[in-house]
Amino acid sequence: MASICFFFSIHEPFMLRNYSVFDLGQNSLYEDDERNCDRIRHLAKTAYLPAIDILHKELIRKQGDFRFAVHVSIPALELFDQYCPEVIDGLKALAETKNVEFVAGAAHSLAFLYSRKEFKRQLLSYSTLTQQMFGQKPSCFCSTELIYNNDFAAFLESMNFKVMMAEGADYILGWRSPNFVYQPETTQSIRLLVRNRNLSKDLSLRFSDRTWDKWPLTADSYAAWLGEAGKNADTINIFINMNVFGVRNTKESGIFEFLKNIPDQMIKNELTFGTPTEIAYKYPVRDSIDVRQFISWDDAGGDLNSWLGNDMQKDAVHYLYSMTDRVHKINDPELYHDFTRLQASNYLRWMSTKWFSSSIKEDSPFKNAQSAYTTYMNILADFDMRLEYAELEKEDAEKEQGYPDMNGESVTVEKGEDAALVAKQLVA
Repeated sequence: MASICFFFSIHEPFMLRNYSVFDLGQNSLYEDDERNCDRIRHLAKTAYLPAIDILHKELIRKQGDFRFAVHVSIPALELFDQYCPEVIDGLKALAETKNVEFVAGAAHSLAFLYSRKEFKRQLLSYSTLTQQMFGQKPSCFCSTELIYNNDFAAFLESMNFKVMMAEGADYILGWRSPNFVYQPETTQSIRLLVRNRNLSKDLSLRFSDRTWDKWPLTADSYAAWLGEAGKNADTINIFINMNVFGVRNTKESGIFEFLKNIPDQMIKNELTFGTPTEIAYKYPVRDSIDVRQFISWDDAGGDLNSWLGNDMQKDAVHYLYSMTDRVHKINDPELYHDFTRLQASNYLRWMSTKWFSSSIKEDSPFKNAQSAYTTYMNILADFDMRLEYAELEKEDAEKEQGYPDMNGESVTVEKGEDAALVAKQLVA
């Protein structure tokens, strides 16, 4: 009997305002508060609140027979906390059932590619937040857009994670099926769950497509497909964004009725439910997988080109992460906060010129990639100015700490004085 691993990812970025060159040094208000409020409340009403409510009711009704996993990014948690705390309450209710695993992540950033120290900071912060908010210490990790390679898995293993998720790309799996537990090539203990790409896309991309030869998709038909696949499988991993319910597929499409009915239909087809960590250690490792280049679940190519495919994106991401060591050295909570928010991968994705991918366009507030790039670079320039000012303040504060004179007394160096000259005079 195969297990079904449903994983729902929730991420929403802060919308940036039209920050121009004339704002540099004048204000550091990077986000469009009104737009963020309206957008998050709309998304909560049309997607997240009804989906969470249905999932919670099914968890209560099934009494342990229905189980799944959720990941909520740091930006999404902050947005819900600020504009729609009812979503946070709903997520806490899911956690209280003890049948939902909360999966770790970072700031929906590309930090791992550019600074392991910054990535580790974000991951530890997220793990602490998950423990405080949902009462769980995460043991499974899901990266931004399922970005994955061997090095990533090895790093997560060094941080004592037990399970990592990845995209089930055909060119990576080769002859293997996505419906088994694997181990990354370069690790000793961490286990790998790969997404069943086709069955996941039936919900995320095809459910509302009237030209699809399987439309309309019903819960009993979908469960029958999974039941058939489960005859030669250990686990079927359905990894999707939770906004599939209500945004990508509207209420009128029947997606919420589908969600209500799917647990019963799965059980009728002799399928069980499990969370990622449970499933990863319920079944044996069937093989190792060698992934040397980065992959993702990006619809346009399964690579990183939607974030790093053109010169604008590369320029922006290098400017962003060039400030990492300076931010760490200053160690200022407000700068850390803004630096973390500015790393959301959406800001790079909005600069993509791969406009054939509809998922790139759907949430961008900018009319084109150039506008997204200009705004983001202006924001980074202002942040750089703030960082430079903080560095000068810290330098001045260190100069004021004073030097001991020949009698052991402290001599204070005033702002503007040459510290080296004072020290020389003391020795003389």
